[in-house]
Amino acid sequence: MKVLITDDEALARERLRRLLAEIGGIEVANIEVVGEAASGGEALELAARLQPDVVLLDIRMPGIDGIEAALHLCAQEPSPAVVFTTAYGDHALSAFEANAVDYLLKPIRKQRLKQALEKAATLRRAHLQAVRDSSGSGPRTHICVRGAGSLRLIPLADVIWFQADQKYVSVRHRNGTVLIDESLVALEREFADAFVRVHRNMLVATRLITGLHKLSDGASQLMLSACQEQPEVSRRHLAQVRALIAARG
Repeated sequence: MKVLITDDEALARERLRRLLAEIGGIEVANIEVVGEAASGGEALELAARLQPDVVLLDIRMPGIDGIEAALHLCAQEPSPAVVFTTAYGDHALSAFEANAVDYLLKPIRKQRLKQALEKAATLRRAHLQAVRDSSGSGPRTHICVRGAGSLRLIPLADVIWFQADQKYVSVRHRNGTVLIDESLVALEREFADAFVRVHRNMLVATRLITGLHKLSDGASQLMLSACQEQPEVSRRHLAQVRALIAARG
């Protein structure tokens, strides 16, 4: 069983490594610690490369927290089993709604860790399904772009628009364009407070919209602060975009 330890505190990672060494080779399948991460983002990068069976994941970490990291890990194939390790008990519902295998409170005891690993041994190849609408963790702060054995995280603050492109969605961001395997409908639902639909195949970051430009043929285009390109606004969505601009004064 390959395990990835994630905690922003070095002493916590050291304790987990020691407990795993004591447990390994006894009642649980041989345990191999394949890596350690100090943040959610680092955990995602290592998980994409090392493909652990289990990720021990702290929840409260700077940047990408453990709940968001778990939701990104859901998309990995095969998905690792997630065991949350935390000093706080107030995230248990969100953790289990993200389909965590177990939720361990610090200080972690060897017997509880062993039980969690035994669960993971039978469930580690199961697909984890993110239930974001009810998880209470809020929308993601990064978009995860996966390649062959690699992973890239695009801050949501850098995204200009999402555009449906056949079975993929293209993400236009400040440094270029990438493709992700997600649906535009799901993205619209998750990021409803930050993006507005301007066309049947496009969502645009509301914070970047500065105005509308009307063409001679009656069509309307968006003016954006982040780029020179001016996406077209469909007639169906024009009233909503106008209202958004008017509400800003």
